[in-house]
Amino acid sequence: MSYKDVKRGLPQRDTRVFAVINQKGGVGKSTTVINLSACLGENKKKVLVVDFDPQGNSTSGYGIEKEELEHDIYDVILHDYPIENTIMETCEENVFIVPATIQLATAEIELVTAMARESVLKDALSKIKDEFDYVFIDCPPSLGLLTINALIAANSLLIPIQCEYYALEGVAKLLESMQMVKRRMNPELEIFGVLMTMFDSRTTLSKQVVDEVQSYFGKKMFKTIIPRNVKLSEAPSHGMPVIQYARVSKGSLAYMKLAKEVVARG
Repeated sequence: MSYKDVKRGLPQRDTRVFAVINQKGGVGKSTTVINLSACLGENKKKVLVVDFDPQGNSTSGYGIEKEELEHDIYDVILHDYPIENTIMETCEENVFIVPATIQLATAEIELVTAMARESVLKDALSKIKDEFDYVFIDCPPSLGLLTINALIAANSLLIPIQCEYYALEGVAKLLESMQMVKRRMNPELEIFGVLMTMFDSRTTLSKQVVDEVQSYFGKKMFKTIIPRNVKLSEAPSHGMPVIQYARVSKGSLAYMKLAKEVVARG
């Protein structure tokens, strides 16, 4: 099913726009974007992934060859290219993506002189977001201008935190940035959920980190915890979400459970 087919005749939705964010790298942001969006797609939800990270992991994780792209999110935010013309189908029905390439890495510098530089992503998404149930913005591991754009475009934060030492390091700064954006530019912005990733049930440390995050965030922490899982790590190299690569793996089952929890939270 093409994006145009999905668009045709759809009623407007009360779209939840997620900024999937943590300024620490390697915490499972792209893994969560790819696999949660795929599981929601299987639950008949219409989902758009916006790859807003110059590394383009969500793009390649969905099997898209970045070298063959004519246009991506860089063209949208820097050259006013219509975002609807960048939306691509993925291997998962009901899931679509606005891809990114390494070219996006220069956007932080180029946006400095742009008009309304903090809200270019919001302006672009406003034209198409109501056609989807969920939009996931895969943020870069920083608190720069790209991330500020994501915070202004979103109404919900999804924060992956890995079950490792120093897990909460930097989260206070992230929450400070969120509160600043909420006060000044986006009063709708709220923490939707905190997701524990890379959990190793064999270690006391993982359990201690979960307890620490639970005490800090309370009910904001998802009940679902994503385990450290080889199949989750392998799936991106095959250009597909884990539910297609290894459906009965622990990682796949965890993201299926998380998708149900996301839907239940509303």
